[in-house]
Amino acid sequence: MNPIFQHPRYLLKRQAIALTGRFRVYDPSGNQVLFSEQKMFKLREDIRVYADENKAREVLSIKARQIMDFSAAYDVMDSELNQKVGALRRKGLRSILRDEWEVLDANDNLKGLLFEDSMGLALLRRLVLGNWLPQNYDITFGSTRVADLRQNFNPFRYELNLDFSMDTINQLDRRLGIAASILLAAVEGKQE
Repeated sequence: MNPIFQHPRYLLKRQAIALTGRFRVYDPSGNQVLFSEQKMFKLREDIRVYADENKAREVLSIKARQIMDFSAAYDVMDSELNQKVGALRRKGLRSILRDEWEVLDANDNLKGLLFEDSMGLALLRRLVLGNWLPQNYDITFGSTRVADLRQNFNPFRYELNLDFSMDTINQLDRRLGIAASILLAAVEGKQE
């Protein structure tokens, strides 16, 4: 596997002023290791992730299966290996009050859940405080927490800390975890 995907922690930053979503991912030493830019006017989400801003080497792709689906499923592909890593499927009705996603393996078997920290805080965000209350997501496989995705408070820019360090036996493929964070940032950007 590409060494880009072997760190225990990352920081994702979404560019504040841009016509399309631009995302930069940094390793624990502060080195930029990934870059992504959403395409404008796409009916079906198609996010490409590159090893750098030159976009010379595509490493991941995140593609919606359908156009405008309330419970959308997104396939995550390793572009270099031309191999499906897994998928993320939004739980439509449940995500109205609190974001919830299913984490699927390469064969679309349910492996875990990605969800917003608490119903109370999710409602406060949606109804009262908006972006002033940072989001926190957990990814669990059964009762085991394998990732923590925690937004920094920053009124000017979206920043998300990705922590996979509790996943000591690597149950969650880092490529899928990073794709989930980019997808969350893209969805959040559209909701703003």
